[in-house]
Amino acid sequence: MRASLTLFVALLFQSPAALLPPEPPVEIAAKTWLIRPTPMPGRGPDGNTIIYDAPDGLVIVDTGRHSSQTDAILAFAREHTKPIVAIVNTHWHLDHASGNGRLKAAFPKAKVYTTAAIDTVLAPGGFLARNLEAASGMAGSVTEPTQKDEIQIFMTSMAQRKDLRPDVAITRSQTTALGGRSLDVRVTDKAVTDADVWLYDAATKVAVIGDLVTMPVPYFETACPDRWRASLDEVWATPFETAIPGHGRPMTRPQLDAYRQSLSAFVSCVRSDRSKAECGSVWVDGMSAAIGDDPSRRKAIASNMEYYVDYLRKGGGKAPDCAAQ
Repeated sequence: MRASLTLFVALLFQSPAALLPPEPPVEIAAKTWLIRPTPMPGRGPDGNTIIYDAPDGLVIVDTGRHSSQTDAILAFAREHTKPIVAIVNTHWHLDHASGNGRLKAAFPKAKVYTTAAIDTVLAPGGFLARNLEAASGMAGSVTEPTQKDEIQIFMTSMAQRKDLRPDVAITRSQTTALGGRSLDVRVTDKAVTDADVWLYDAATKVAVIGDLVTMPVPYFETACPDRWRASLDEVWATPFETAIPGHGRPMTRPQLDAYRQSLSAFVSCVRSDRSKAECGSVWVDGMSAAIGDDPSRRKAIASNMEYYVDYLRKGGGKAPDCAAQ
């Protein structure tokens, strides 16, 4: 489970854990590798990392939050004796972008490709600016080592915010050569954030879709649900065979279809007069095959979704930071 991004302090109420290495890299398609992070209770999550082995070097999609994730990426580059030439951030959430600076320190010629949506959340009153203010106020009073470390990771990422910004801004959907490898790069207009990037590789039929899909629950903290649903329909319209979510295991077409149908049903429930418990059940029942039968897990996921019912209803069916849809 992921604590609310809005309530940064939520991380402080989980059991602490040391940094753990991610799973070993797995080649999910030709010259396409996945590094999945290991969940660490008490710490913020890391997003999945995809590595394209391109003719001119390595293209990294999402760099994680913790040094354990970037260490794994750098180890991959050393093992394959290839430079990192491009870094793509699917969106600005720090569990997908905090590693940018560490990778660029090792490979100064690498360029960051992402949208300019980061500027909105870094501006005064923006999402990350607000969280920085909250974290700064807590920094002096927290004594538990893991908790202090998580706050420091966040504050360091913010201090190095220049590495979160694009060297090459992605402004529209188009086929782009990254490191000499041709990829279909898509940009959403308000989905999980103001502008999310996802990629489709026609050669391998792999779609890398960032937080358009996260397991076991969707993250609504900065979401515009209507465009999110439309963006998942756009992914579905490609002939992908494997989809790589921002968090979770690779998905088949039927698995992604279950997710997009369940997301749509949940949002519709939120905008109805049904109880939040009913809406939580809508999600759990729709995703039952992926969630499994364990009663405690199902209850915990339903509770997380009930939180989002209240959160979205306060914003009129969308996140408070979502601009007009």
